[in-house]
Amino acid sequence: MWRNVKSCIDILIVSGLVYKGLSLLMGTRAIQLVKGLMVMGIAWFFARGFEFNLLSWFLQHILWAIVFALPIVFQPELRKLLEEIGSGNMWGGNIGEENALALSREIVAALGYMKANRIGALLVLQYDTGLKEYWRTAVMLNARISQELLISIFWKNNPLHDGAVIMDRNHLIAGSCYLPLADNQDIPRWCGTRHRAALGITEVSDAMVLVVSEERGEVALAYKGYLSKNLKDPQIEKLLMTYFMKTKEDKSGSLADKAIKFFRSALWE
Repeated sequence: MWRNVKSCIDILIVSGLVYKGLSLLMGTRAIQLVKGLMVMGIAWFFARGFEFNLLSWFLQHILWAIVFALPIVFQPELRKLLEEIGSGNMWGGNIGEENALALSREIVAALGYMKANRIGALLVLQYDTGLKEYWRTAVMLNARISQELLISIFWKNNPLHDGAVIMDRNHLIAGSCYLPLADNQDIPRWCGTRHRAALGITEVSDAMVLVVSEERGEVALAYKGYLSKNLKDPQIEKLLMTYFMKTKEDKSGSLADKAIKFFRSALWE
């Protein structure tokens, strides 16, 4: 009986490792190779089953050649996979306080520059609710967060500057994303299209949105139909730290509830 239990545990561990490995490769060019290898593997299996010896020999040698070429051709993807394992983020844990602080400061610096130079921006922080329907037709980025990249995206006359950027944890998914506008008729008149779009996406998801107003040169926060304005850098950094350090398995309270509690005195309702 113990042998059967060990076999089940063994199968579960291997299945989990394969699943997480494929999850980390999703959205990269390596996943296309994995699909190709699966098709060739199935073809090789049937070739052996029907005793197509020449075809079986040919597919077997092609598969071995591809396996040996993998470390060279897909070095960036393999490096990303090893970095995820080394950082302890493979199983969906938080990204670490040091990395969270570095990313938060990158975003705060970018928002500060855009605020000072009156550059409008719309940054959506995706959480549990997927926003694929809003970014799948946009311009895919799949890039790490950096101050320079965020500023360049929203720079005036840049083709991407009119839409929103959607991010998920430590990477930017897509730019030039168009969001639904809020239908609330009680929104203050000072709210422009960016603020209405920020409120609109928060009405249909649990995402939080940071908005830079080019007219007033200030940063606002939108969440679940609530909107605050004129956030200070320490407030934004604290909010971002909460976002980056929060894991999807953490059920100790919704991220937005903490955000609303923190900014309650400044929120417009």
